[in-house]
Amino acid sequence: MLSLVSHYQQITTDLSRSLRKVAATPEVKRDADHYLATIDKIDTIDDFLKNDRVFRFAMKAFGLEDMTYAKAYMRKVLSEGIDDGTAFARKLTDQRFYDFAETFNFKRYGAAATSFTRAQQGTVDRYLRATLEQQAGQHSEGLRLALYFERKAPTITSAYGLMADSALYTVVRTALGLPAAMSGMDIDKQASIIGNRLSIPALKTPEGLAKFITRFTAQYERQNGPGASAAPNPAITVMQGLAASVTQNTLMALQTLKR
Repeated sequence: MLSLVSHYQQITTDLSRSLRKVAATPEVKRDADHYLATIDKIDTIDDFLKNDRVFRFAMKAFGLEDMTYAKAYMRKVLSEGIDDGTAFARKLTDQRFYDFAETFNFKRYGAAATSFTRAQQGTVDRYLRATLEQQAGQHSEGLRLALYFERKAPTITSAYGLMADSALYTVVRTALGLPAAMSGMDIDKQASIIGNRLSIPALKTPEGLAKFITRFTAQYERQNGPGASAAPNPAITVMQGLAASVTQNTLMALQTLKR
């Protein structure tokens, strides 16, 4: 049986091949084809939010699947866009909302917002990656977390942004051996501890990122054991957006911080 790090390397060594395999599965191909055939016909935010199938596809592509129900929240993200310094998406620490508003920029481009590559094939590419990670989670939640961290690492700019994403925070806390109880501490104190133990610039280099993920996978397997793949564990709830390792108050406070 492959170790967690070996399985991770097997997927990422030829990532294009791994993504092509995902794209070829019937369900994924059907959903992607429908999205591409429909998105260009959506001209307004109302059209977007009302088309559940297309909206869900887009939300999953940006890692926001657990927020699909919050249409009033997402309407505010979309309607204010990103150009104004006081726009809602700019006030949120979580980069995913900003990226979503930038991709589906109805505020700036109106009906033309869905005609750009980023809103069409770019979003499909994101969906394929999200699905790859989801499928990896069926083998091991640790593998899913490692792949997610590898994808998001280039966007991490601060300890606060990292903490605002419960999955990223779980990876960091596991790799650094930090206790779950730490999530109940003052936010600034948590950020200080992370900053003292983790070099965010190092994550921007292939060597630094590989070293950190190897550290995470080793710690994950040590904590969860070889049977962890099939057994429920707290990381599963994290990836479902339930923030098992981070208190709800912490997440809400982080989301209100300015970018």
